[in-house]
This record gives sequence, C-alpha cells and structure tokens, in this order.
Amino acid sequence: MTDAPRLDHQVCFALYSASRAATAVYRPVLEELGLTYPQYLVMLVLWENEPRGVKEIGEELGLDSGTLSPLLKRLETLGLCERRRSGEDERRVAIHLTPAGRELSRKAGAIPQRLAQAAGLTAEELDQLRHTLGRLTAALHDAH
Repeated sequence: MTDAPRLDHQVCFALYSASRAATAVYRPVLEELGLTYPQYLVMLVLWENEPRGVKEIGEELGLDSGTLSPLLKRLETLGLCERRRSGEDERRVAIHLTPAGRELSRKAGAIPQRLAQAAGLTAEELDQLRHTLGRLTAALHDAH
C-alpha cells in the first residue's frame, strides 16, 4: 500500500509531537513555579498587560470560558491574581495580578531561554519557527 498516508509525512503529527516535547521540557521548570502549562499561558497574558477582561484572555489564548474559568480560579487560589468587578459595568470582571503574581514573572524570566537551549536552535531559527507557526495557525483558523 504505497499510496497510503504515512505518519511521518503528516504535518499534524509533527506539530503534535513538537507540542508534546515542548510541554515536557516546560513541565519541570513550571513545577518549580507551581504552575501548569495552561496556567503559565494565562500568566503570560497578564504579565504583558493587566488588568485584562476574562473574555479578552480567552480570546487571546483561544480558550472558552468553561476552560478558562477553572484556570483563573486556581490562579486566584494560588494568590497570583484576583478578580474584580468593573465599577462601570458590574457584569464585566477584570483579572488583576497580585504582588505575588507580579513577582513570579521575575522567576519565570529564564523559561524561554531554557526551551531554546533544549531545542538546540538559534534565536533566529526559533523566531522563524514561531512566525511560520503563527501564519499556519491564522490560515487554518481562516479555513475553518
């Protein structure tokens, strides 16, 4: 059966394998910070700019409220962020970092370098890969 699709020729499998491998590298580093990978992603969004609305965080990460709400509750329990209702609109909830959440960003600063070292790629190669993956993601979202 030579015309059958081959696993090692599938882009989807290469992406899946790379994602799992990257997550495995991140896991021990994030355990030192007391975070899971999805929690780390939420914290990255907040470290970039806070406060952020729950909906805004979900859109940036591509997460629905059913997935995001438990993540935010756990981060709040860990004392890293807090929810505050907007004074202008009681229905809007903004997520603010706590001092502990802000301090954690300093400890997390070396994480990208550790992944780069593990990947064995130059900064330029990693940047090109990120750019290509961003284009792929956007195209696939448009096609969907």
